[in-house]
Amino acid sequence: MTRLTGLLTLLAVLAGLIPGAALGMTSDKAVAKMVAFGGSCEKCELSGRKLAGARFMGADFTAAALVGSDLRGALFHGSVFDKADLSRADLSESRMMGASFAGASLTDADLRRAELNGADFGGANLHGGNLRGIEGLGATFVAANLSDARLDDAELNGVNLARVNARGARFDDSELTAANLSGGRFDGASFRGAELDMANLRGGTFANADFRRASLDRTNIAGVDLSRARNLTQAQLDEACGDGATRPPSGLVVRACGGRRITVHIAAPPAPPAPPAPPAPRRLVAVD
Repeated sequence: MTRLTGLLTLLAVLAGLIPGAALGMTSDKAVAKMVAFGGSCEKCELSGRKLAGARFMGADFTAAALVGSDLRGALFHGSVFDKADLSRADLSESRMMGASFAGASLTDADLRRAELNGADFGGANLHGGNLRGIEGLGATFVAANLSDARLDDAELNGVNLARVNARGARFDDSELTAANLSGGRFDGASFRGAELDMANLRGGTFANADFRRASLDRTNIAGVDLSRARNLTQAQLDEACGDGATRPPSGLVVRACGGRRITVHIAAPPAPPAPPAPPAPRRLVAVD
């Protein structure tokens, strides 16, 4: 615990502790009584820690290790976890508004029902992650790895998925209105019942992608090869906007957009709150 003592700023302790009392650690893995963090803890080793409900306010945990850590319901407002390792971590129902996880590893992580509004996951590895029911208005996943990830029932309106690897990912019943999927690899992905209205699919690959019941109202499919896409209907393509380079499935035709320009305005997520001022420093006491 020496590294934590030197680098973390303790902002609060659990309710019920006597004010001014020393903070006790019951084991090397326990950080349960430390509920708020600020300051810098780059390359910290926190793998396997129990941090459910922790508050990271304006904190810098660049390249930190939190493999398999319990972060259920944690708050990450305005914090930086770039290149951190959160593989297999439980981040379900956490709130990450305005946080950055650029280049982080979140393979097989659990992010169910997390709030990712305005968060940056550019270049992050979310292979096999569980992102069901997430809320990610205006979030960025540029060049991220979402292969085999689950994003069912997600709210991803205005999300940036440019150049992602989302092969085998599931977006069933998700909202992707005005989302940017340009240049992404979505081979074998599932968009069953998804809302892709006004989304940009230009330059993406969709071999064996499933579009059953997907909504494509004014969706930009100009130049997209959909010849091997599954469960596309003529009614869906009639609502979309293609061009002469669009390749629909055999027997179907594409409606040209006719030069129409569609402008979509997605409200920006609110700015994260400023981190609170830390109280007077307290000592951390490790108990063997």
